[in-house]
Formats: sequence, structure tokens, C-alpha cells
Amino acid sequence: MARRVSMPAADDLFRPTSESGDATGTEAGKRPRRVRAVADDAEPAGPRRPSGRVRHDEKMTVYVTSDELLDIEHARLVLRREHGLAVDRGRLVREALAMVLADLEAQGADSALVQRLLDE
Repeated sequence: MARRVSMPAADDLFRPTSESGDATGTEAGKRPRRVRAVADDAEPAGPRRPSGRVRHDEKMTVYVTSDELLDIEHARLVLRREHGLAVDRGRLVREALAMVLADLEAQGADSALVQRLLDE
């Protein structure tokens, strides 16, 4: 005779892991998460700068064609070979993004980004 395995119910899987009335008296379970919409430090006036080599808390996935990926790799190798700059693809993309966003901020409708998007 086949034995049936007892599986936990959804209520067991998604139950709260702490009591709402804990001994500290705070409402840690009901406390809203802190979300920073803007940076705590005042941003310096002037051109937009990339974040550089720091730990990044946010992630974004971008899909590129194989030709675009080869272009990024080629640019990375040119930077290393001709300029002595060893950068990874992420830093290269962050630098390029910072340049485009700074141009958009400064030039507005005349920026290269707007012009390229209008030409599509």
C-alpha cells in the first residue's frame, strides 16, 4: 500500500514568524519599511557623476543583442589596451548612462538621447 506524504497547508507556510505583541513594546512587525526616494546627502551641483566602485543596492536587468554585447566588450577591451583602464561591463554601462543623463539634463530636447529616440 502506497503511503501519502503529508504536505503543509498554505497557512503553515505563510504564517507570521514573530508575535505581534513582543516584549519590547514596539510594533516592529507593523512598522512600515523605510524607503529612500532621494539621497540623504545633498547632490553636488554640476554634471551628473556615476556611482563608480561602490556596493550597489539596486539591480536592473537589460537585454541587449549579441552585437550590442560585443560592442560593449570591444569598448571595454579598448579602454584596457589603449588607456590602461580595467573596467567591468557594469561600470562601463553606468558611466555611459551617467553621460547620457547629464546630457539630457543639460540639453533637454536638443540632447543626443532625445534626437536618437526621435529618429527611430
